[in-house]
Amino acid sequence: MKKNTLLTALFVAISCTLMAANKVNVSRIDPTCWFVGMKNPSVQLMVYGNGIREAQVTTSYPGAVVDSIVRLDSPNYLLVYMNLKDAQPGEMTLNFQIGKQKKTVKYQLKEREMSGDKRQGFTNEDVLYMLMPDRFASSGKYTKEPIKGMRHYTVDRNAPSLRHGGDLEGLRQHLDYFNDLGVTALWFTPVLENDSPDQFEFSTYHGYATTDYYRVDPRFGTNEEYRRLTDEAHQKGLKIVMDMIFNHCGFEHPWVADMPSDDWFNLKDWLKESGGTSDSRGTSFLQTSYKLTPVRDPYASEVDKRETVEGWFVSTMPDLNQNNPYVMDYLIQNSIWWIETIGIDGIRMDTYPYAFEGGMARWMKTLDEEYPNFNVVGETWVTDPAYTASWQKDSRLVMSRRCEGTKVRGCENTHECGKCQNAEGNLAPSHPRTPAPSKNSYLKTVMDFSFQEKLDSAKHEETDNWWRGYNRLYQSFVYDYLYEDPTHVMAFLDNHDTNRFLEDGQDALALKQGLALLLTIPRIPQLYYGTEIMMNGTKAKTDGNVRKDFPGGFPGDTRSAFTAEGRTPAENDMFLFTSRLLHWRQGNDVITKGRMTQFIPYKGVYVIARRLNGKTVMTILNGTTHPAKMELKRYAEIIGDTKKAFDIPTCETVDLSQDIMLTPRQTLVLEF
Repeated sequence: MKKNTLLTALFVAISCTLMAANKVNVSRIDPTCWFVGMKNPSVQLMVYGNGIREAQVTTSYPGAVVDSIVRLDSPNYLLVYMNLKDAQPGEMTLNFQIGKQKKTVKYQLKEREMSGDKRQGFTNEDVLYMLMPDRFASSGKYTKEPIKGMRHYTVDRNAPSLRHGGDLEGLRQHLDYFNDLGVTALWFTPVLENDSPDQFEFSTYHGYATTDYYRVDPRFGTNEEYRRLTDEAHQKGLKIVMDMIFNHCGFEHPWVADMPSDDWFNLKDWLKESGGTSDSRGTSFLQTSYKLTPVRDPYASEVDKRETVEGWFVSTMPDLNQNNPYVMDYLIQNSIWWIETIGIDGIRMDTYPYAFEGGMARWMKTLDEEYPNFNVVGETWVTDPAYTASWQKDSRLVMSRRCEGTKVRGCENTHECGKCQNAEGNLAPSHPRTPAPSKNSYLKTVMDFSFQEKLDSAKHEETDNWWRGYNRLYQSFVYDYLYEDPTHVMAFLDNHDTNRFLEDGQDALALKQGLALLLTIPRIPQLYYGTEIMMNGTKAKTDGNVRKDFPGGFPGDTRSAFTAEGRTPAENDMFLFTSRLLHWRQGNDVITKGRMTQFIPYKGVYVIARRLNGKTVMTILNGTTHPAKMELKRYAEIIGDTKKAFDIPTCETVDLSQDIMLTPRQTLVLEF
């Protein structure tokens, strides 16, 4: 009897174990919902769950078809590719089965608010205002106590590298400020969940370590609050640009502890050496060199290229492998999901050249096909215009490939750049003389780091007759012929990764010159929050010193720079100067469509002009710290017989019948 009882117990235990092993667990599906009526009807569903890899998946939802199933290396993920070409909005039932165990999951298919071609992205008619949600304004809603479920973090406004408590609701409460200032688009640093614990007085307040691609960080608010902010911004004529990162994610993302496939990340083997931690000491960890030139250098060594694109940004930000098509499918769909769900008007892509170029080009081409009027700007941080221009869509600079030995790189005896040579230096006859294949990035807009660097140097120098001062800017604009479209280049004085334009000073004259130039050249201008009230700071000690809180944005602030009463006289003067230019620029076709003419700096004076349909704008900068004479006969081709002009910043009339005497570092923006 006792023996039979033991056998029965053993049988029950084995049966329970087998049943548990076959149990269907679906803990999550990404994307969290999807949309019907897309040009590309295919969607990749990433299913999470213990042992889910072995599941069979079916659906009887009308118009929806399971195209294929991909079983990855980890047993806890399953990729389900579905075709929704003929599907209608509704609740789709997905059937998962492992052996005799079954599970049904409801999945929402939504109707699109509009077709992709009706979504209008930001253009050079806009001025982007870049800000950090954690540092701009707080509603006080999320700072009273730590949010349950989040890893350890501290809110401390006295610590430059910890969280300060800004949120989306705080931003929403100040939308009228942006209208008063005159900007037309808002670019936030990333708002997605960054659930990484504080370490050594540092946190991920900046947002560049994503741990959930489908959730706003709870310390910033909710997805619903993000949508409300976007809707109200649109009602006030403001566009929303979302910051995204495809190069890396946060270390606490579920993919790190349980990699979907062996090649989901670049150079992941060191994680075994570190015991699955981000402590890279004593391991084979490879950090990026932060040098982006190897991906364009025709002579680049393999080790240099590998360090750039495969090395991790830092050990706490795992480097995603964009050569893995499933990784890119996930990321591409994520960007589409935010466009459709929140209604964003543009994307700024972080660390663009650090990622594998082919995968990023596929992303851009996919977006362009679905949203032809949408816009994406990529961070391409090299200060040479030729490098920046090579990343722009349809760039001619990457149409040919350099020869290596007897073959063109990537050539399979079907394309040739006309320069293939054999070992003896003779043209290799095996390659027909046809153009090399295009290496199109499809990236519409690039960032003008040349402008930022040259202006940063010029503000400290006297403009001479050759190279210094505003000669640097002149020389930079000379190379605009390299761009396929200079109006799809974003220019800026500073941002969250650079020293502020004023550094630790208060040089209002230099800042006014920088702003006048920024807002009148053929570019998409971007302002960094607080520039209009002369916020300053350098990165000498920490990045947090260029990311200070906006005065008045937080409960308990002693003054508010959102109002004229709360600003100092100097701050009000700069705000008024900036606001006048910004409002004047809105709808100004001369600035957004007019032809630019620039003059070589002469006797310290730098002049650019914009002309369209008989209207002219001249930006005049005295690039010296002493008085200078602007000899008008030199600019006769622009001025002609005009006798009077209107100076936009001062609202004063300027006499053009005689030479203009300029005070030190004076700025004029003349309209006639």
